[in-house]
Amino acid sequence: MATNKELLKKGVKYLSGALPLMFLGPTMIYNAFQNQGNNWHYLVLGIGIVACLSSMLLIFLGLKIIMKGIFND
Repeated sequence: MATNKELLKKGVKYLSGALPLMFLGPTMIYNAFQNQGNNWHYLVLGIGIVACLSSMLLIFLGLKIIMKGIFND
């Protein structure tokens, strides 16, 4: 049973794209809660939440593609 190296590379690309979002999202959410008096509070909070959700989605898709590449599904 051989692994599909192209799918493995694609999965690692998804995971490497999720890595910065894993740190950027919570940082932006924390920053939004520290600056509640600012008018940009809700915009920064929304962007932080979207960054966290997209990070989770990219991790899920990356792991799914890696498993597909390993097991030739």
